[in-house]
Amino acid sequence: MKETKWKDNVILVDADYVDKVAFDLTVNFERMLGRRIPQADMAQWLECVALDGGLRPKANSQKPTATCQVVLLHKQEKMENFIPGSFAELDGKAFEGRLGEFLISCVKVEELTTMDDLFVDSMQVLSNAEEVKRLIVVPDAEHIYNKVREGLRHADDEKRITVLAMQPMEGGNFRQEILGYSLMAALGIKSEELNKMS
Repeated sequence: MKETKWKDNVILVDADYVDKVAFDLTVNFERMLGRRIPQADMAQWLECVALDGGLRPKANSQKPTATCQVVLLHKQEKMENFIPGSFAELDGKAFEGRLGEFLISCVKVEELTTMDDLFVDSMQVLSNAEEVKRLIVVPDAEHIYNKVREGLRHADDEKRITVLAMQPMEGGNFRQEILGYSLMAALGIKSEELNKMS
């Protein structure tokens, strides 16, 4: 990862974990709402994550100007609860959204390391990369939050770093957002539906 020329905006994702969370949300909301929940829209989810990380559309701009690099770390072959979900299909692809261009890279976790170690190492490389101004990380926070917090302790204060987790975690040198909101949007779960239930 060290020789890569990074963009200003980077999203680092434990894709296996996010797929599991999307599955759990699907099962729970199908039961609560009494309807089928479709697979999560990958492009919509990434745009929501970028918004959570503070990326905004340029005012009065005819075309989006930001570029966002997305790194999906994975062990499994595909994300069962996303469309598109095949890493072979996603790797090297890009899409244009209202925030700009999203460039996707998929990195398989090989036998020599673990997802946790690769995630933390990658996160530290990115947080130290001079060209990265905005870093959004989506770790398996239930298991490695302390490593994430420790790994970002000495990150440059000029960088905007956001960690997405399913619940607020004990403070660190970064902003926090709730992962569930972006996933619910990508799964087509609307707040009006939830309001009707309360």
